[in-house]
Amino acid sequence: MSKTFDLPDTIPVFPLPGALLLPRSHLPLHLFEPRYLQMLDDVLKTEHRLIGMVQPYGKDQRLHSIGCAGRVTAFSETDDGRYMITMAGRSRFRTFNEVDGFTPYRRCKVSWQGFERDLGPAEVDETFDRHKFMRALERYFTEENLATDWDSLQEADDELLINSLSMLCPFEPEDKQALLEAPSLTTRRETLTTLIEYTLRGGSAEEIMQ
Repeated sequence: MSKTFDLPDTIPVFPLPGALLLPRSHLPLHLFEPRYLQMLDDVLKTEHRLIGMVQPYGKDQRLHSIGCAGRVTAFSETDDGRYMITMAGRSRFRTFNEVDGFTPYRRCKVSWQGFERDLGPAEVDETFDRHKFMRALERYFTEENLATDWDSLQEADDELLINSLSMLCPFEPEDKQALLEAPSLTTRRETLTTLIEYTLRGGSAEEIMQ
């Protein structure tokens, strides 16, 4: 039986270039624009508490057709009226069209069909050569002058490792979109590996996607 029955067909969306949310992952966000403070206020009044993260593109800020919805699981207000929130990735969705209305933020009609796996248990990458991957990752972090908690990465299960790196590594927005749209954890890991290895060879990640 489908688990998408309890997901709404219209959700608010937050177009943020380079910000990637994946199912069963967590994304911290800092909200300060009045329209997004209003969005949070409205979302907290709903049962589902969902916000759709979508990559915008082009000068007119068009939306990619696939995004990921997250449930607001924690929030705190700063002294100057801003909010720090945490979203838990629930499921990817496909946008149909934007909804006209009186809200200052954007909303979309969405479909959850085809992403039922997102609502299930963590995926396993059966062909993952973890040792080889970690060696390349260490070279990549050194090359890009990035820091991380290596003990936590070593202890993370396959999905948490691959998804966390997909979200945190400083790839171009189009590369982030490719990682989001990957149909399986194995495909996402292969895409992530390609991006890392290409950077190590001195190329730009942008060239890969062309």
